[in-house]
Amino acid sequence: MIIPQDQLAPETLTSLLEEFVSRDGTDYGEEEVTLDEKVEEVRAKLISGEAVILFSESTGQCNIVPKDKL
Repeated sequence: MIIPQDQLAPETLTSLLEEFVSRDGTDYGEEEVTLDEKVEEVRAKLISGEAVILFSESTGQCNIVPKDKL
């Protein structure tokens, strides 16, 4: 199920974004990027509609995926 980012409390969304960008395997290349910069990059993609939040009712897990991968 797709969860609109504006239906989450701001602190919940920020926590979700921080968890997402700090997962193992999330790589931003050779240049150092701060946690805040990573969070804001993903937040901008959610706002623009390039990415969506998916919630799995069966597992109870959330993921953020590019919209074109649905």
